[in-house]
Amino acid sequence: MTDLKRRSVLAGAAAGAVALGATAAAKAAQLGPTFGNPDNPPQGAINSSAIANAEPGPQFAQLRDVMPAFANPPPTDVGGMAIPWASFNLAHKRIQNGGWAREVTTKAFPISKDIAGVNMRLGPGGVRELHWHQQAEWAIMVSGEVRITTIDALGRAEVSDVRAGDLWYFPPGLPHSLQGLGENGGEFVLAFDNGSSGEFNTLMVSDWLAHTPPEILAQNFGVPAEKFKDIPLEQLWIYQGARPGPLKPDQVYAASSNGRPDHPFIFRMSSMAPTLRQPGGEVRIVDSSNFPVSKTVAAAMVTLRPGGLREMHWHPDADEWQYFIKGSGTMTVFNTGPAAQTVNFNPGDVGYVEKNLGHYIKNTGTTDLVFLELFKSDHFSEVTLSQWLANTPRQLVREHLRVDDATLDVIHKLKDRRDVIA
Repeated sequence: MTDLKRRSVLAGAAAGAVALGATAAAKAAQLGPTFGNPDNPPQGAINSSAIANAEPGPQFAQLRDVMPAFANPPPTDVGGMAIPWASFNLAHKRIQNGGWAREVTTKAFPISKDIAGVNMRLGPGGVRELHWHQQAEWAIMVSGEVRITTIDALGRAEVSDVRAGDLWYFPPGLPHSLQGLGENGGEFVLAFDNGSSGEFNTLMVSDWLAHTPPEILAQNFGVPAEKFKDIPLEQLWIYQGARPGPLKPDQVYAASSNGRPDHPFIFRMSSMAPTLRQPGGEVRIVDSSNFPVSKTVAAAMVTLRPGGLREMHWHPDADEWQYFIKGSGTMTVFNTGPAAQTVNFNPGDVGYVEKNLGHYIKNTGTTDLVFLELFKSDHFSEVTLSQWLANTPRQLVREHLRVDDATLDVIHKLKDRRDVIA
């Protein structure tokens, strides 16, 4: 497994210099199955005439062009596999006074069995009502500000304000609420550690009170039943509330005589130093080693410079759920069969790679590509192809790759070299 303090998880754009050029690829196609064109019968548009590869039938160009890798896949793609792509841009919004939410779960994204995603916005004073989940909730702020409230199992409260780049984590069963702050409120992405979970089927205090006999409410809270005559009879879910005041008074009011929770429920990833920084990009790793409360979700925030590559690798311990924040990129996933499928990503898209499947991600745009990798795990781990080969006896590598000594020397140096991002 990769030790990020001595190995890279990113490869530089310079590595692309050895890629097969268009002329060479065309020649390879004429020669039959070979490098860059391995399958028989040959696949890809390079092996077809323009007229045979035309699309004269009905089509919606704007939708087609979202995924050019589907319409014109590289000749190295082969076989069929579950599509590792979805998008919040195509998810239906639930809009209420105070904010909105949209989700990507196994209903629309069957491959994503371990993690479900929710994109939510709360306007200034907008409230996601008091609720809890049967699953853990991990979240990242993508813009604006939000105030979070929760308690742990000992009744110890956390009331905190979070901003773009900050994280929070609520273990299963811990009640919480969210409220938009400032002049613009806040937007965030939630991840649940179960792919079929969603934000539309949570356990909410309004629902519970409405479905509890009034005499039970009276006995539970020690006040006359008529005091609850105006409770909402339908769930609030998201509603427009009064704008919250300063943080400190809320913290004082909610504070428990038992003190504060053992571990914070928030993490300021926006202010942490990169776990690894190289010319081609950087990565920040957040898991239970530096965010102890996050027992079931580990995360990596990856930034790739234009042309940069998240090197060929796989994850032995958990599936990978991806959320793309900025820029554009492409990914190919490799499976047994063989099967290989290439997909494109833009802001708001979601990717998913099942445990142990090989893949890479390349920045294909002119600006930084920024994306999240999430895992249903308490730790981040991976195996990289380059490190595996660099730590394998030379003769075995020679026999498998059929490369010259100079290439073997370069590969061998990767076992100790960190600066492999250009």
